[in-house]
Amino acid sequence: MSERIEVQVRVIPRARVDRVDGMRAGRLVVRVAAAPVENAANRAVQEVLAKALAIRAADVHVERGATTRDKVLSVPPIAGPALARLLK
Repeated sequence: MSERIEVQVRVIPRARVDRVDGMRAGRLVVRVAAAPVENAANRAVQEVLAKALAIRAADVHVERGATTRDKVLSVPPIAGPALARLLK
């Protein structure tokens, strides 16, 4: 099994639009319209990040922080170049 890339994310739920909103305090900020209820915000974060990285949402895993705004997500190595562009 290949090594996955971990990325620290700050989630802002109940936002107007779903989008990746740059870096703040060493974390990638992801805004999602979904409320943090019944895992809806986590699923939305996976979808937004997957779209930004041109990978499947199923390939974005929540490693830590499933119930908090600060999360650690992991993505497959193939997403590395796209992730590097987002982290600039």
